[in-house]
Amino acid sequence: MAIKTAKLAEDKKARDIVVLDLRKITDIADYFVICSGDSDTHVRAISEHIIQELKKLKEKYWHYEGNKHAQWILIDYGNVVIHVFDAPTRHYYDLERLWGDAEVVFGELPVIQSEI
Repeated sequence: MAIKTAKLAEDKKARDIVVLDLRKITDIADYFVICSGDSDTHVRAISEHIIQELKKLKEKYWHYEGNKHAQWILIDYGNVVIHVFDAPTRHYYDLERLWGDAEVVFGELPVIQSEI
């Protein structure tokens, strides 16, 4: 499901898509899918596309939040948690660094430019 979700994000031109395998380091989820959109509209479009397409596969999320400002939309399917960010918010929270022990199973870690 995590790889399917990443491919759904690709359908909507999400940027810097990464799937992290968390199974060996935590029990909060098996996978994180992390991606970025170019604007709040783009972030919403990515997340809505994922929800609609997974619903067709009879997958229902447990928790959904962040749509109001669309800087960080979180969609929790239990074993897969999807994070759709705008670029500044993704840079600020830097989940890839926080979960740096996780194996990357799809995509590549984005290069974060430090602010000077």
